[in-house]
Amino acid sequence: MSGKVISLKAARKARTRAAKSAQATENAAKFGRTKAEKRADADMTERLKQHLDNHQRDRDDQ
Repeated sequence: MSGKVISLKAARKARTRAAKSAQATENAAKFGRTKAEKRADADMTERLKQHLDNHQRDRDDQ
């Protein structure tokens, strides 16, 4: 048997670290938004809500 001798514990830890790093990168892409981006999104949502409310028709039969 010729090959490099490795510690199974070290290999297991390295594999776990790599998996956590991949998960962190995925979460950063999914949830990582700046405060300005969140505020802009909230402002846009509020403007659209106001626009719909302003154009709502009144019902006379109530």
